[in-house]
Amino acid sequence: MPCPTNRTPTNGLSVVECGTPSIGPASHGWADCFGLFYYFIFAKSHYLPKNHYLCRKHQTVIAKNMKIALIGYGKMGHMIEQIALERGHEIVCKIDVDNQEDFDSPAFASADVAIEFTNPTAAYANYLKAFSHHVKVVSGSTGWMKDHKEDVERLVREGHQTLFWASNFSIGVAIFSAVNKYLAQIMNQFPQYDVAMEETHHVHKLDAPSGTAITLAEDIVSRLDRKTAWKKGTCAWDDGHVDGSADHKPEELLINSVRHDEVPGIHTVSYDSEADCITISHSAHSRKGFALGAVLAAEFTLTHEGLLTTTDLFKF
Repeated sequence: MPCPTNRTPTNGLSVVECGTPSIGPASHGWADCFGLFYYFIFAKSHYLPKNHYLCRKHQTVIAKNMKIALIGYGKMGHMIEQIALERGHEIVCKIDVDNQEDFDSPAFASADVAIEFTNPTAAYANYLKAFSHHVKVVSGSTGWMKDHKEDVERLVREGHQTLFWASNFSIGVAIFSAVNKYLAQIMNQFPQYDVAMEETHHVHKLDAPSGTAITLAEDIVSRLDRKTAWKKGTCAWDDGHVDGSADHKPEELLINSVRHDEVPGIHTVSYDSEADCITISHSAHSRKGFALGAVLAAEFTLTHEGLLTTTDLFKF
């Protein structure tokens, strides 16, 4: 395909013009395919944020070049860095377990947004450190809400801080979530179907069920009169041992988990009856979708404040 031509319009955003829509300032295989998909699904359907990319035919609008700090520099951190750089942003600070003192560095304080992907025990403290420097945070860490949800909401509200949190930043999962909500509304009319969920992730994921599974389950429970809550079921591991129990009450939505190899993430919702079974599933092929979504969320967060999530970014 022809090489993109960069120019800067009067609104200060970087625009890329090319023969085929793309989601970045350069053409890179998977990005081009995703750009085409994104153009036809979102731009043509008016689901696209007005101040974002692909707002006009054959154009990719990229948010103002940002200074980004990375909190957590594992596999996700490296992939987020790659995509952020491809989209014209600058990484000003990288914080991991061995350089926590850099939270107090001028480089971190200069960041427009910090993207945080760590673990359930570290996330809350990371938010506090970022907020102390009035740095906006985009976070995909899960497992912290049970103990700290109210505190974080209070800090955002009373301290005028900004947190964009999502259990999953994949655009595909955002679409899957919308389908899940709609299907639950339909299935509320058919009590002969019982619903259950299963999620599968790599063996390094510590929390179970996954944050994405919990979000999907809460969406179902809020729309299905015969379910009042979700319940953690079993967690099966590669070495053969199984944690937890599948025992549950009829009004509980059971979520079973599997921890296998290096699986990026699979979420399945099943409605089963004596006659048949209806199943929807999302399977991630790699972490690229999560990383891209996190960078898009950072671009959105640059011009928004408060407690944000994917439903603010994707209007469907």
